[in-house]
Amino acid sequence: MMRFLMVTGLVALSAVSSPVRAGEAAAGGWEFRALREEAAPRHSIREDGSAIGLVIEGNGDAIADGRWVKQVPIPQGPYLNLRARYRATGIEMAARNVLAALVQLDESGKEVAMEVADTTRPADAQGWRQVNDTFKVHPKAKQARMELRLRWSPQGKVEWRDAEVKAAEAPTPRMVKVAAIHHRPRGQKSAQANLDQFATWIDEAGKNKADIICLPEAITLIGRGADYLANTESIPGPSTEFLGKVAKRNNAYLVAGLLERDGKAAYNTSVLIGRDGKLIGKYRKVCLPTGEYNGGLAAGGEYPVFDTDFGRIGMMICWDVSYPEVSRELAAAGAEMILMPIWGGNETLCRARAIENQIPLVISSYDLKSAIYDQAGEAKAQAKDTTSCVVYADFNLAEPMNWKWTGNWRSRIWLEGPVRKDATSSEPIAKTAANAQ
Repeated sequence: MMRFLMVTGLVALSAVSSPVRAGEAAAGGWEFRALREEAAPRHSIREDGSAIGLVIEGNGDAIADGRWVKQVPIPQGPYLNLRARYRATGIEMAARNVLAALVQLDESGKEVAMEVADTTRPADAQGWRQVNDTFKVHPKAKQARMELRLRWSPQGKVEWRDAEVKAAEAPTPRMVKVAAIHHRPRGQKSAQANLDQFATWIDEAGKNKADIICLPEAITLIGRGADYLANTESIPGPSTEFLGKVAKRNNAYLVAGLLERDGKAAYNTSVLIGRDGKLIGKYRKVCLPTGEYNGGLAAGGEYPVFDTDFGRIGMMICWDVSYPEVSRELAAAGAEMILMPIWGGNETLCRARAIENQIPLVISSYDLKSAIYDQAGEAKAQAKDTTSCVVYADFNLAEPMNWKWTGNWRSRIWLEGPVRKDATSSEPIAKTAANAQ
């Protein structure tokens, strides 16, 4: 994986820009490099006393690719913290065009690790984005090479400032205990009777100190022989009020599938309820099978993600898993875990969505075995048969999964994948709890 360091100091916008030839040493020990001379973008140094800014500009060519590099000793410590800031204009997608990398080298100068930092944090009022990531020191590493790069952006321009690398401690763990309920009500006469049954299993998960609990799809409809529209209700409404009380007494987040009525429209909806029992937000199922749209339901069109006290989550519902776009949009918006109420479906697709986005996927089902999949698509926990139960798994969301050949695959998804068609000038836009309702 790749990462990058920043040069200390501020540069006034009025500072003088000086061109630097590729391979030529520049101020602060930085050097500009291009993999191919014919693909080298324009580059210069902005100087104002001891402060410098490292500038790279597209040359109108889509293959333009160049970087500022600097080699430094590895600081003493188990981890390295890479910080920098940059301001970019004219780029297509920050995660793909603007790279900050940290390459670790052994005593002979051979590369032993390469890390890529996150360049998609929101910009401040002046357009500056912060880079601040921590990486584990490779046991053989003696030197680190910082790489600050602009690539494949014909009209793009980036200026880097304040780059530095320091020793750091291990990232603070972000532990979460996840629970998925496997239960199918049968022959109940009311929506409330269904909810009462699920409340028993929520309480069971609460006794086991689950932080977030996933319930299946359409929990007020299942087993009652009623149609979709007859089971719709407002959100917030009676079911979210009841589930809120159950969530609060168990100090847990709840994700549950309901049927929503909003004016003339009806939706298959998943709700997120907080530990305090309050409705945080909702997701309306985007991908509808024939039976649902012929049953009067409409498709949603938003991909909200929500911040919790352990991380950012997204939701999907059942048929959504058949299409990679839904989970990809949630991952693009920063989801660190996806919870999916699902009636039934294909386990292989569930595993695929977790693998391709490198985030855990939690399913609560009737016809599938409710399960909690990790980033490798492996079931960390799974119901064994049709018997009602709760399955549990623990995750540290601060710890990425590292693969043998690809390292931290998640950090490479946007870096090495296609440009998102709706990406305009920066990065995927997250829809938060505030604007999703």
